[in-house]
Amino acid sequence: MLPGDGIGPEVTAAGLRVLAAVAEVDVEEHVFGGASIDAHGIAMTDEVLAACRAADAVLLGAVGGPKWDTTDPAKPRPEQGLLGVRKGLGLFANLRPVRAIPALHAASPLREERIAGTDLLVVRELTGGIYFGAKQRTATFASDLCIYTVEEIERIVRVAFRAARRRVTSVDKANVLETSRLWREVVLRVHAEEFPQVELEHLLVDNAAMALVASPSRFDVIVTENMFGDILSDEAAMITGSIGMLPSASLGGEGPGLFEPVHGSAPDIAGRGIANPLAMFLSVALLLRQGLGLEAQAAAVESAVDRALADGLRTRDLGGEAGTDAATSAVLAHL
Repeated sequence: MLPGDGIGPEVTAAGLRVLAAVAEVDVEEHVFGGASIDAHGIAMTDEVLAACRAADAVLLGAVGGPKWDTTDPAKPRPEQGLLGVRKGLGLFANLRPVRAIPALHAASPLREERIAGTDLLVVRELTGGIYFGAKQRTATFASDLCIYTVEEIERIVRVAFRAARRRVTSVDKANVLETSRLWREVVLRVHAEEFPQVELEHLLVDNAAMALVASPSRFDVIVTENMFGDILSDEAAMITGSIGMLPSASLGGEGPGLFEPVHGSAPDIAGRGIANPLAMFLSVALLLRQGLGLEAQAAAVESAVDRALADGLRTRDLGGEAGTDAATSAVLAHL
């Protein structure tokens, strides 16, 4: 467990209460992100990465905050820990399920008839692209290199095709970017050779951004590169009414997966006991299913969250008054 910063320790503590209610799991806790910078001068130590590699799964709270904000490339940033653990564990596939829960339709900024039936999965490539390319900075210019290899594209699109029930939407910018042209060529080949039974469509990233708002229920699985996926998955999160409802799983090859809510560290509400822990609970469900192979327990957690919401549970970000502890107790009651 890597509680991290901001509301991270609060929601991970709540998540462990839910995890303990359905499974017997040994948990090791380690400092990470800004907390690790304060303690060790870097966002993740070699010892913490080794502990993650030795685990069956990694549960992360959140990292970052204004305390560690800097534009000095020589200074450590909490996000370096996140990028480092993804790279160190070979976590190339980020899965973000987005489901419109009937009890929360009114909380969405979109009309109910527009979001009804939405049940999609964003599959984001996680270890390539512009975030990991070579970076340069001088007094007069800056650059970030965007690189993708055929192998990197093949492995992420295979994850998407295997997850699809009816259709994969591949998102790129092939009308402008050479990396996107390669992306589209590889997607077409993998589809034709390995997954011809799955419907495939291509969307430019700007069109995909509009379609997510106009008709989110049309999507099944969206697969895209690192930066586009970062943006589109947060946009899709708002379909549910709050980014505080969205879990994620980052998976690789043989090693452990990383499971975390997508909401970030929210330093403005840290320590006040009002953070929404539901995304963490749903991340625990993904950990149970994808990390530990405990499908029944995962389904029980997801059902308990749905039932608590149907019974009227609302945290502040959902227009209610329930704090972290009250939300946790409501879900535990249904377990």
